[in-house]
Amino acid sequence: MADPPELLAVTVLTSMDAAQLHAVGLENSPGSQVELLGRLGLDAGIRGFVCSPQEVSRLRSVTGPDGILVIPGIRPAGAVTGDQRRVATPSEALRQGASYLVVGRPITHAPDPAEAAEAIVREMAEALQP
Repeated sequence: MADPPELLAVTVLTSMDAAQLHAVGLENSPGSQVELLGRLGLDAGIRGFVCSPQEVSRLRSVTGPDGILVIPGIRPAGAVTGDQRRVATPSEALRQGASYLVVGRPITHAPDPAEAAEAIVREMAEALQP
């Protein structure tokens, strides 16, 4: 296949914090667990990962520039975080090395979803300027 689909491995859900990891028997911090899972994934041939914005730079250092990092938990400044525990703004995530951002509720729950999406795109464009 000339352009095969990419397989993405989910590391630690953005809705989980250290206390929740410990509650399910994991003693690592979220960052350490994400790094461990990233290394295991790379060893297994996976080059794409889903991680929280808090672990982007750490996982980017593991994957190098060719890794694909898909980042949920994106919230514009001042937005409600909801059930997300480890969040960042679009510009913060991009500056840390995100490949793709997942933005849901800040758009779908906005009074004007089109304007909310446009504001996020503007912020992303500004973050990507040299």
